[in-house]
Parts: sequence; structure tokens; C-alpha cells
Amino acid sequence: MIEINLLPGARKTKGRAAGMDFSATAQNFVARVKDPYLIGAVAASIVTVLAVGFLFLTQSARAADLEEREQKAVADSTRYAAVLKEKARAEAQRDTVVRQLNIIRSIDNNRFVWPHLLDEISRALPPFTWLTTVAQTSAPQSAAATQLPAPGTPPETAAKPRGIDTVTVEDTLKLRIVGNTVDVQALTRFMTLLEASPFLKDVNLIKLTPVIEQDRQVAEFQLDAAFQKPDSSAIRVQPVLSSVR
Repeated sequence: MIEINLLPGARKTKGRAAGMDFSATAQNFVARVKDPYLIGAVAASIVTVLAVGFLFLTQSARAADLEEREQKAVADSTRYAAVLKEKARAEAQRDTVVRQLNIIRSIDNNRFVWPHLLDEISRALPPFTWLTTVAQTSAPQSAAATQLPAPGTPPETAAKPRGIDTVTVEDTLKLRIVGNTVDVQALTRFMTLLEASPFLKDVNLIKLTPVIEQDRQVAEFQLDAAFQKPDSSAIRVQPVLSSVR
């Protein structure tokens, strides 16, 4: 097929125009790239994208780590709560047993107080002197020191009851001795022997009045004394033997 160009130079002109357009576009782009503001904007955009990506990855990793730590803490809290509950229950049982033992110990320690006191008073009593009354003047031991928690009290509450200690408080036992004597010097010897006893202290003469007893004038006296816990060497322990059939 033969093609005849009726316009000589038209193809060249078009090609030359197209080439001129491409060259101008390239030159325009190069000229704009050389603009410092455009370069700064492009660089800022790149830095912003990189910073956002870095922060996103960092926060995602931190959130995953915090979630894992939270789950572990919740599991530990559940386990430790059970352990603390069992500990409170064990402490409540221990305190209850300690209080019961203190009650038993207090009763056992005070069981032979009056036999010792009466034995010491009778041993110190001189001739021509007799007693009419030996009575306790102090208040009984307070029950608050040996109070136990009410039945059905939760172990957590009964572990350390308010106002209750696990150690019983022993009040000082005081007594009054009333008697008659014919000889005042015998009363002096009686007070001296009572004061020398390891079970008695603070022996004081409260009143001494003359009275008529069976048509005879005698002196009625009142003595106050207090019980003191003796040294272990002053207590004699005797073995109790019993035959078993």
C-alpha cells in the first residue's frame, strides 16, 4: 500500500510539537521539584507517616502487654484471695483455741488460791485469837477478758474481735479478816506472820474495837490483805497416787 503525504512536514511538526510538550512538562516538574517549600512538604508528609506508623505499632505492642499483665494480675488476685481467706479462717480458729486455753489456765491457776490462803491464815493464827469472818472484798474476775465470739460469727470477724484480747487479765484478789483476840500483842504477831507469808501482802489493820464476848472484854479487829502469786519454790507439789483396778 502506497501512502502519499499531501502535506509535507506535517508529521514532523506534530512530532516536534509532541516532543516539545513532553520536554516542557519534564522541565516544569524539575523546576517545581527544586522548590524548597515543596521538598519540605513532601519530607514532612513522609516523616508524619513514619511517626504515625511507629506510634501505632508501639501502642499496639504496649496494649497487648498490658492486657496480658492484667489477666495475670486477675488470676493472681483470685488465687491470693482464697489463700487470705484460708489464713483468716486459721487465725480465727487459733485465737478461739488460745482464748479457751487461757480460760482453762486462769481457772486452773485460781483453783487452789483459797486453800493456800486459809492454810496460811490458820498457820499464822496465834493462841487466844479466833476468827469470825474471812471474805473476799475484790470484784470477781472480769468476764470481758475471756469473752468468746458469738456462735455463727464469720471467721474473718472472729479472728480479732473488738475489745477482746487473747490474754486473760487476772485481777488482784483482796480479802478481809475479822476476828477477836484477848491479847493485842498476839494480833501484832498475827499480822507479822501474815505479812511474811508468800501468798499474802499489804496486810493492814482497819479497825480495832473492844467488845464483850461471853461476859469478857476482848478486842475485835479487821484486817485487809491481798493475795500475791508466790514464787514457784514456795509451792510444794505432792504426787497423787490412785490405785487402778
